[in-house]
Amino acid sequence: MDSQLLNLPPLDTLRGFVAVARRMSITQAANDLCLTQSAVSRQILALEDYLGTPVFVRRHRAITLTETGERLFALASPWMERLAEFTDAVRHNDRVPPITITASIGVTALWVFPRLAAFQDANPYIDVRVAANNRVLDLKQEGIDLAIRYAREADVPAGAIKLFGEKVMPMASKTVAERSFKEPRSLLNEVLLEYDEPRARPWLRWSDWLAAAGLEDAKPRSYLHCNHYNQLVQLAVDGHGVALGRVALVLPMLLDGRLVVMPTERMGDSDYAYWLVAASSDARPEVAIFREWLISQVRETVDQMEKILLKKSA
Repeated sequence: MDSQLLNLPPLDTLRGFVAVARRMSITQAANDLCLTQSAVSRQILALEDYLGTPVFVRRHRAITLTETGERLFALASPWMERLAEFTDAVRHNDRVPPITITASIGVTALWVFPRLAAFQDANPYIDVRVAANNRVLDLKQEGIDLAIRYAREADVPAGAIKLFGEKVMPMASKTVAERSFKEPRSLLNEVLLEYDEPRARPWLRWSDWLAAAGLEDAKPRSYLHCNHYNQLVQLAVDGHGVALGRVALVLPMLLDGRLVVMPTERMGDSDYAYWLVAASSDARPEVAIFREWLISQVRETVDQMEKILLKKSA
């Protein structure tokens, strides 16, 4: 058994404490809980005995929270409320509100969607809503729980969790790669697939890569522009040209051979990364479950990225 669970106070004492702290009245809390005043008082005393410190200061006809009591109330009250909502939903055979996650269209199609089936198989009672959008949405205003943001560290809000970094490298189908990945100048004989997005970040435009390779004035055969990154990747898979591939997002295609990376170590490392942003630090239990699952998927992605990059540099 998890020893941390043994450290939790009894649920009845926490429930009595939260009820009193909300009302600042043992009498009113007793009415809310359908208990006697003495029963609620015993719950508070049992909690204080368990913690080894008072949670209330008793004054004449009034009570106030101690510092410990304030900290416990801030933690326990929202948790109790969400537990009550969940219990009510289950008892009435209602489904809990869906988790809503937003990410860019490319990240959603290439990284989020391929993994969702596994989550839903493991958590059939949790619904998920995906809001794919290339705009940065206001999470609270749009009713969104989590967001995957592509940004520099200085541009993400406090509390954001770094998922994985960005590595951009030329990629193509095996057939195209065999004739064009011998050396950088060979790429000029191919159609270069360009991500046609006004806010395209470092290394996602061919002009950056060609300049870094000493080919800033060179003219490739032609460009094919596409404004959805997942569609651009599919064009590369189908052999229609060479794309600047974001390693983390196209790992399955690299692992099964649909795409081949052009070996290069001196370029393509971006100071942008993928970050997980939460609408609230006090998430619903099902949001916390989804967040932990998402982080486990990130660990798998990072491990696979390291293997791919080590293989290409060997």
